[in-house]
This record gives sequence, structure tokens and C-alpha cells, in this order.
Amino acid sequence: MNLAHVHLLLNHFPVIGTLMGLGLFLGSIVGKSEDLKRAGLVVFLGIALLSIPTYLSGNAAEREIQDLPGVSGALIVRHEDAALLAYVFMEITGAFAWFGLWQFRRNSRLGRGTLSAVLLLSVATVGLMANAANIGGAIRHPEILSGPEATGTVGLGIGLNAAVIGHFVAGGSGGRWVWATCQTLHFMGLSLLMGVVFMVDLRMLGVVKNVSFSGLHRLLPWGILGFGLNLLTGMCYFIAAPYQYTQNTTFYWKIALMMIAGANAVYFTAFDEPWALGTGDDAPLKVKVIAGSAVVLWVGVMFCGLMLPFIGNAF
Repeated sequence: MNLAHVHLLLNHFPVIGTLMGLGLFLGSIVGKSEDLKRAGLVVFLGIALLSIPTYLSGNAAEREIQDLPGVSGALIVRHEDAALLAYVFMEITGAFAWFGLWQFRRNSRLGRGTLSAVLLLSVATVGLMANAANIGGAIRHPEILSGPEATGTVGLGIGLNAAVIGHFVAGGSGGRWVWATCQTLHFMGLSLLMGVVFMVDLRMLGVVKNVSFSGLHRLLPWGILGFGLNLLTGMCYFIAAPYQYTQNTTFYWKIALMMIAGANAVYFTAFDEPWALGTGDDAPLKVKVIAGSAVVLWVGVMFCGLMLPFIGNAF
């Protein structure tokens, strides 16, 4: 088994999952159901997380098939560019979905602006994901092509040029300052993320019991901002030198731990148990276990990230 198998396993989720989330969200608006609305947001957030390894494994899949007979290099490039644009929209949709869940917990309702943003972004994301999937399917399944598609016109010609972006980040037309700037922003985002995460988790573990969770809950958007900075700059690194990462097992561990930690973070955003903790209250055992696991997971993510140049043979 290699990362091409992982990509084949995961690449259906962003398309079908986003479509399901949109269906739930539209149903919640028509039926005026707040529970369905929250379910739709959770689906969008979950698919945004799954889209990360889906996109990353796609570069490894490209390496496995690019030299096979009958495989079109032009289609691979079009698929990569279309997938990058769809991925960007999916992550933005996921960010707004998380913010909507945060609003639900604080205000018991979703803001009108957030609702409109999630709806518009999700519609665009469904279309972009479908376009990327259509182009990707044609790479190894020429039997699905007919008419104009059989001559090479597959899908819409929209996307982000991954090769140009990668060259710019790696020190091409942008010079060395781009990579250095990304590193600076990456560590700023990491500091912001870890500061909020550890503050929340330590409260759950009883270190700062004189603070209520509702007070700390206000800080969560800053933690997500830090995560967003890390994701953006990390993707810049990856696009600039994908095979440096896809051939490093430590990177697999980093992504796996980050996915579990991301799912763990949803608990502190939307669930009732931590929200009920007032000043001086002791957290239940279940909450402490989840908080303790979050600390271990994020420390693992940081360790794997720092060890990328030293463990494995890709750097």
C-alpha cells in the first residue's frame, strides 16, 4: 500500500461529503431547523479536515502514475490545478463552518452573515470539487469521455497554477524572502495556536480553575487563526517541494496527529460538558482525558514537524 491507495480511498469524500453538507444546510434553512444547521456545519468542518490528506496524497499519486503508458501529463496538471483551487475553497468553507459552530455555542444561533458566507462558499466548493473530480477521473478512465472531452477538453479550465506558486515560494521570481516570510508566519501561527490550546487544556486539567470555560471560549478564534496561518504556510512549503514531504514517513505521522487533534478541537467548540464549567468547577474525568489527549497530540504534531529534516531521508 502507498499514498496512491490513500488518495483513491479519500478522494470521494470531499465531493460527496460537501454535497451532503450542502443538502443538510439547505434543508435546515427551508425547515428552519437549528439542529440540522449545526449538523451541516459539522459535516463541512469534517470534510475540510479530510481534504488536507486528500490533497497531499494526490501529489504522491501523481508520482506513481505519471510515467505509466496512456497517462496524460496535461490532464494531471489540470487536475492538480483544479484540485488546489477546490481545496482552498473547501478550507475557507470549513473555517466559516467552525466559526458558525462557535457562534452557536456563544449566542445559540448562527449569524446572518456567517450563514450567507457558508452557503455561498459551499455552493462554489461543490462545483469546484466536482470539476476537479471530473478531470481526475479522466486520467485513468478514458472510457468515461465522449464528444469534445475525448479530444482533450475535460472539465472547466479553472484552477490555481501549482507549479507557478511552488516556484515563487521556493525562491524563483519571489526571491528568498517568500520562504523566510512563510517560516516567520508559520511559527507565529504555531505560537498563537499552542498558546490558546494549552490554556484551554490546562483549564480542563484543573490548573487555572479560577477561570470559567466560557471566558476561555472567547479565545478559540485566535487559536483557529493560528491554525489557519500554519495551514496556509505549510501548504506553501508543500507546493514548493511536494516530494520532499510525501517521501518522509515523519510527515505522515504529523498529518495523522494533526487530523485527530483537529477533530478533538471540535469538542471544545461545540459540546456541552466543557461549556458548563464555571469558575472553580472541576472538570469531569471524560473532559480531562480529552484535554490530556489534545496536549499529547499537539506536542506530537510539533515534534514531527521539527524532526522532518532529521528523521527520514527526504530532506
